[in-house]
Amino acid sequence: MLWSSPSKMPFTADAAAHQIQERLKNIYNLIFEIEEERNRSEHNLNNITKAHDKITPDDKVSPYYQQKLKSLYSAAVSDAQQEEELIRKALAKINEIRAIRNERRIQARNAGNKETIRRGALMKMLLSSAQTLPLYVGKSPGAKPPPLCGAIPAEVTYIAKMGDMVAALVKGSEEEENWILAEVVQFNPTTSKYEVDDIDEEQKDRHVLSKRRVVPLPLMRANPETDAHALFPKGSIVMALYPQTTCFYKAVVNQLPTTATEEYEVLFEDATYADGYSPPLNVAQRYVISIKESKKNKSQS
Repeated sequence: MLWSSPSKMPFTADAAAHQIQERLKNIYNLIFEIEEERNRSEHNLNNITKAHDKITPDDKVSPYYQQKLKSLYSAAVSDAQQEEELIRKALAKINEIRAIRNERRIQARNAGNKETIRRGALMKMLLSSAQTLPLYVGKSPGAKPPPLCGAIPAEVTYIAKMGDMVAALVKGSEEEENWILAEVVQFNPTTSKYEVDDIDEEQKDRHVLSKRRVVPLPLMRANPETDAHALFPKGSIVMALYPQTTCFYKAVVNQLPTTATEEYEVLFEDATYADGYSPPLNVAQRYVISIKESKKNKSQS
């Protein structure tokens, strides 16, 4: 379960620091428990290996020995499951720390203490945000990933929360429409419209947009080694955040990430190149989403 603020009361810096410290202590203890489980698991696996080494193809294994091997296998599976559970608990605590820090940032902004971030620092922050996005690992092969995990879209009824990152379709100064990276300020259920801030400090624009002009970004990364089905297939048409910018552009998935830390390799549409596409560029999972074409674009195509 993700951490959430118990109320709408102001969340002081001291309270946030205390809660973060408590979770860091929990993570510290969990790391020791994980190491203990790993050592116990390795001990059981070594015993299984030794037992197998003593058996030749011509040996007739006695019922007693069969039962002993069965017990060793059962213990090894139990240890692995316990280790997995401890790792999941540690990851949950890390995500709670992330949520607490985000809560403090939102409250500071609402109080008028919004810090101006230089462009270089903003780019680093966006990269760090993508790299530390919680990692989803299915408990069984082929398990159905939750919405907003990797390429899995949000449910139709989903409403992005205050402070969430979204892709927003906005009109520029010359009435052209662009998809930009934005932060949700609030959602008005009466009008079914979002109020979002352009994440680019140089713009400092606020927009009021209908739901169809806002696409929530993934809240979890998909692990390619266990949940490849939660990634966009090669050749998919997507929207991707162009490197070192805060704008999304149409692109084609060229290569999928193969590990949890790798990024997509995409080809952006670019008429300045002979084949109509840019050279391959890397984009983090968090900034690759399903494309939404406006009615105007659809009619033109």
